[in-house]
Amino acid sequence: MTMLTTTGARTGRPRTHVVLGLADGDRVVVVASNYGRRQHPAWYHNLKANPRASIVIGGVSREVFAQELHGTERDRYYQRGVEGYPGFNLYQRRAHRQIPVLALDPATNT
Repeated sequence: MTMLTTTGARTGRPRTHVVLGLADGDRVVVVASNYGRRQHPAWYHNLKANPRASIVIGGVSREVFAQELHGTERDRYYQRGVEGYPGFNLYQRRAHRQIPVLALDPATNT
């Protein structure tokens, strides 16, 4: 599990969420399934408004920059997510929306 701390899109306050993070080298990928609800999870909206965030995995904290994935890259990582947690397919069927996939890459000072 990954602890994801975002900045609230409306409040500007830190918000911490437990998400399933898929490690791929220095990149961590998260699937914004929201348990198959019709709306995206709050942390997705927070990352779209403020893409800088922090994650904690295995007790190690690091700063990241989020970007939404599209096309074949999105599909490839979504499939990896399904392999790790098959419930994502059930969520997709009941969501009536394409579930977003976001990459959390190490933040740079730029």
